[in-house]
Parts: sequence; C-alpha cells; structure tokens
Amino acid sequence: MRFRHHRIALAPAFLPIALAITGCGQSASRQVERGRVLVIAAGCNDCHTTKKPGPKGPEPDMSKMLSGHPEEIKITAPYQPAAGSPWTVGTTDGLTAWSGAWGVSFAANLTPDQNTGLGIWTEGMFVKALKTGKHMATSRDILPPMPWNWYAQLSEDDLKAIFVYLRTIPAITNHVPDPLPPVVVVASTP
Repeated sequence: MRFRHHRIALAPAFLPIALAITGCGQSASRQVERGRVLVIAAGCNDCHTTKKPGPKGPEPDMSKMLSGHPEEIKITAPYQPAAGSPWTVGTTDGLTAWSGAWGVSFAANLTPDQNTGLGIWTEGMFVKALKTGKHMATSRDILPPMPWNWYAQLSEDDLKAIFVYLRTIPAITNHVPDPLPPVVVVASTP
C-alpha cells in the first residue's frame, strides 16, 4: 500500500515532463510536414527527381525521389547548340542535368544517403548553403538552374524544416557527378 501512495504522489511531478515529450513529438512532426510542403511547393522534384515517360509527358520517377542525376547517365561535355540557334540551354530527358554558359550542372542527391546524399551534412551546412549559394556551405558555387537565391529568402526555420523532412525520406545511393566546366571557345585569327 505504501508503494502505491508514493507513485500517486510522484505522478504530478512527472506530468510536465510527459507533456513536454509529447509536445516535442508533435512539434517535430509539424516541422517535418512543413518541410514536406515546402519541398513540394518549391518544386524540388522538378530537378532532383529523374523523370520517366508518362501519359502526359515526363513525370517524376518517385522510386528515385530526390536522388538527383542518375549516376548511370554519363555526360562528358556541355551541350553545343547549332550556330545561330536561339537555344542556349540544354537538358537531359530526365531533367536532372543542365548545360549552359556555366558548363554542366547536375541535380544533387537530396536523400539522407550517408555517402552520396545529404548524410554527412549538418542542418547548419544546409541552411548556410541555401543562404550563400555555396555547395556544402563553403566550396564551389551552386550552379544554375538551382534558384538558391530565391530559397535564400525563406526563413531559417523553413530551411531547417526542409532539411528535417529530407532526413525522413528513403536514402538512395546515387553518386551524382561533379559539374563540368564550360567549353571555352577560342576565336580564330585570320
């Protein structure tokens, strides 16, 4: 009987802790849901998920959701438009590699894969990369068509929500190649 008395007396002391833990879980799930909505609204799948043929044209291949440019599709040189063409930018059928005056950029693997995705990234690195336009927050420029300057306008809380959401999606091993430099055209002299 005495043991039961102590358990009842201690219950009010643990109630705030239990409520805080429950509240944290609800807050975390709200953050993940906010991140999911932002990823959809920002069109991340448009470039970071390869496409497959669908009844109305290319559609995202969600079995490869946000895993970036497929490593099996090799690109060795930038797209060269025909002389006099008004077209200056080219893309692959999967819409994951883009070629223009900057060279060739490949959509990154945004899954939490430890070796080929965002697995080693910290939340701080992710936020800083989108705020500064620097890959991994410190190295090369993030290249077109990635509109990092528009995502930089999001609040840190929104960028953190995106990162938290990306940590919840399935990890896909897919090594995306490094960008290719632009072709330098040397004018010939007569």
